[in-house]
Amino acid sequence: MKSVLAKLATDFLSTIVFLVVYVATDNVVLATGVAIAGAIAQAIYARIKGEVLGFMTWASLALVVVLGTATLLTNDPRFVLAKPSIAHFAIGAIMLKRGWMLRYMPPRVTEVIPEYVTVAGYAWAILMFALGAGTIAIASTGDMKLWATYVAVVAPGAKIAAFAIQYLVFRVIITNRLRATARA
Repeated sequence: MKSVLAKLATDFLSTIVFLVVYVATDNVVLATGVAIAGAIAQAIYARIKGEVLGFMTWASLALVVVLGTATLLTNDPRFVLAKPSIAHFAIGAIMLKRGWMLRYMPPRVTEVIPEYVTVAGYAWAILMFALGAGTIAIASTGDMKLWATYVAVVAPGAKIAAFAIQYLVFRVIITNRLRATARA
């Protein structure tokens, strides 16, 4: 779990830096410039350490640079604010692959309720698309405080709630199936 959180923090470092600088300074241009510089520095540091940068890392860097530059040139924060939606849409598209979640589930779950895991995988894809659409809707308002709240609180909260619901539903279904099997 710790490595997953570290990977997420690394993947969203430019967004985190943007939020921190913006909240501290209330300056979109400064926050965008620092986020772009941070994303470039992060890629350079990884290369110096000898890490192979995957497609998603390069794509994220390109998005930060392109959308950040558009924000700086137009002085319109909506470009950089839309970046997290692209990540949500990309992840949602990947989650449309049938059975993608099975490899992340404990053996008991994949043995007892694999069909529910597939349905849950599609539900996660829908959630990612909804969060991406929400990010775009909030970004289009240009309201930085609302966007920061959505990206930092609402989107992660929705994912945590979905995980908790999934856990409880899977637990109930597995328990019921195992009891029914024991009775039969």
